[in-house]
Amino acid sequence: MRFGIFFEIGVPRPFVDNIEQRVFHNALEQARLADELGFDSVWAVEHHFLEEYSHSSAPELLLTAIAAQTERIRVGHGAVVCVPEINHPIRVAERAAVLDILSGGRLEFGTARSSTWTEVGGFGVDPDTTKKTWDEYVRVLPKMWTEEYLAWDGVCFSMPERSILPKPIQDPHPPLWVTVTSPGTELDAAERGIGCLGVASAGYAEQERRTREYHRRIQNCDPVSDVVNDNVSTLNFLYCHPDPQVARVRGLQMQGRFGVENANLLFTREAFPSNAYQSLGNLAPKPAKREAGSASDAPAVPEGSCIGDPERIIDAIKHWESIGIDGINFMVNGCEVLEQKEVLDSMRLFSREVMPHFSDSGEAG
Repeated sequence: MRFGIFFEIGVPRPFVDNIEQRVFHNALEQARLADELGFDSVWAVEHHFLEEYSHSSAPELLLTAIAAQTERIRVGHGAVVCVPEINHPIRVAERAAVLDILSGGRLEFGTARSSTWTEVGGFGVDPDTTKKTWDEYVRVLPKMWTEEYLAWDGVCFSMPERSILPKPIQDPHPPLWVTVTSPGTELDAAERGIGCLGVASAGYAEQERRTREYHRRIQNCDPVSDVVNDNVSTLNFLYCHPDPQVARVRGLQMQGRFGVENANLLFTREAFPSNAYQSLGNLAPKPAKREAGSASDAPAVPEGSCIGDPERIIDAIKHWESIGIDGINFMVNGCEVLEQKEVLDSMRLFSREVMPHFSDSGEAG
């Protein structure tokens, strides 16, 4: 089991007093600590125009800063929006190669097609074309990274024969992933031989179904490159505290705020008349049963969420491991609900009391 941290760069209103700078610097401090504690990776999303929810519009710059300030942790581009009006494929290949070089070969490369009309509409993109452009990107990027010269005549772009420079230092290239929000994207990943990077919470049963089918299909995939990445990672929330009650209250405040911001984006899946935005249905983790008490008791932690004392979190991770999950990427804060000290203390406790129970997660710090 591999553990990572995952940045949305949520910035709460009011946007005053250099708050964006503070959020970015908090992320850098969290990344440095994650490197020291033995976390395996740090991921940063790409989003545009999403006020409060995510101000991470240039993740390659954040990840470059993280690479310069860390020694061993892998840096995850989670993920590049594969739409030419937003990121031209040649520039994507070039920037990724430079980041791989500067990080010393630590890049994990995620791909996405964007999931909100707010974003694609802002760039004048037809959402019904994004699946085709994403498919073209995952096929051409490995060629740009590995072939000395390349000419291309495709659906979303064409180029005369050129040498795309520089080349990444990982052999043959950085591992490829695709972000999975809607059901079915894991099948697209499996058919192309690329990793399944979950970025939306799902319950045990739904995640087990997706993971089982992903592993079944990838056995007979038609890979887009010479290497198959057959790993499945999921997104989770982390707040580890020795007092279960404190963990539940503060952790749910953080997770709840993120949920509110995320819910404000999902209405476009229903309102915009496009097959590109399908309803997520009832796929979110089920709330755990309330403990005996009054009706005014706070809600329980959803199943599988890594909010609680170390013992509870260990049990949750063992369950994820049992259904075939290879890695968990944690949101350690949401819109700065938690104080930075709370976040860092949570990460330290998780490293000390939880990570040693999972052999591939590195040594506890």
